[in-house]
Amino acid sequence: MAVVEQVNGFFIPSVTLIGIGASKEIPVKIRALGGKKPLIVTDRGIVGAGILKQITDLLDDAKMKYAVYDKTIPNPTDANVAEGVEFYKKGKCDSLITLGGGSSHDCGKGVGLVIANGGKIHDYEGVDKSSNPMPPYIAVNTTAGTASEMTRFCIITDLSRKVKMAIIDWRVTPGIALDDPLLMMGMPPALTAATGMDALTHSVEAYVSTIATPMTDACAEKSIELVFQFLRRAVANGQDIDAREGMCYAQYLGGMAFNNASLGHVHAMAHQLGGFYDLPHGECNAILLPYVEEFNLIARIDRFVKMAEIMGENVEGLSPRDAAEKCLSAIRKLSEDVGIPAGLIELGKRYGKNVSAKDIDTMTANAQKDACGFTNPRRPTDDDVRAIYKAAL
Repeated sequence: MAVVEQVNGFFIPSVTLIGIGASKEIPVKIRALGGKKPLIVTDRGIVGAGILKQITDLLDDAKMKYAVYDKTIPNPTDANVAEGVEFYKKGKCDSLITLGGGSSHDCGKGVGLVIANGGKIHDYEGVDKSSNPMPPYIAVNTTAGTASEMTRFCIITDLSRKVKMAIIDWRVTPGIALDDPLLMMGMPPALTAATGMDALTHSVEAYVSTIATPMTDACAEKSIELVFQFLRRAVANGQDIDAREGMCYAQYLGGMAFNNASLGHVHAMAHQLGGFYDLPHGECNAILLPYVEEFNLIARIDRFVKMAEIMGENVEGLSPRDAAEKCLSAIRKLSEDVGIPAGLIELGKRYGKNVSAKDIDTMTANAQKDACGFTNPRRPTDDDVRAIYKAAL
């Protein structure tokens, strides 16, 4: 009998620091990586919240030079990356610190890819297209959701195509990932909810992925448990330090899961909403999640039953199908409790965007080509994807 070879990788930063006050380690750690003058990649919201100053004060006290690129936008673009590369070169930087949520990390990863490998960020769309290692790199997280501070994923919007490019490359994994719940205390409830639901989406999609492994399963299961334990608390009271720290672990474990088991059609479809309308990624995921997983349910009923149990649902005496559907209702209830909009049109109105059914054909075609969809447990037809978009409106 022939043996089919299959090797499963597990990608993670060399060092991770999680806990209250972890950010104080930044100057020591960037020097340990060989950095002498980092470019800090962040956004104006982080500047306005005073978080950047907390970090630059640490660098100033350590007598370390640095430059700052603070023009990252919520869905970072190829223009952001090109501009960041120029800041890096003009500042004669030799290392990177990304400070913020997924947008800052993704932009910084794009900068590092181009600095190390040349060309344009578009050259790296796809899987493992780079050939040289990133500059010394620390990712400092300020939200509990994307897990971009520890992943090999980099999502950049191509402005000309209105498409989010999925760059999956083991070399963009940060050298050091840092999660300090003190940096997250000022996160408003809506952002806390959106990023928390993003973390849940990562774990659910990884758990039903076609390339899930026992290691990714363990991470996904614990992540789901922690999201249901702490997200409502974190949204209700942003100063609840235990809830903030709990969500740090929840989102990081979700990152460990999807960084290695990949994702599914929730992300493949959400990327199009971000690229087409510039809508926030976490809320797009949250709205699409129950609809896509309802479609996926018959492919992995056993896994949906297990998730329902982890979410605290009583499935005793129920048929597998009815027990699995408890998972979907639990997701919908959590989403409602934390204030996620009921549909995509409502989400668009919240951000001044006109989400319309007329764009569904274009988004469907792009979603079907998105790399994240390749590990979805059930392969949807174009008509299936259109139906999910319409149902989520």
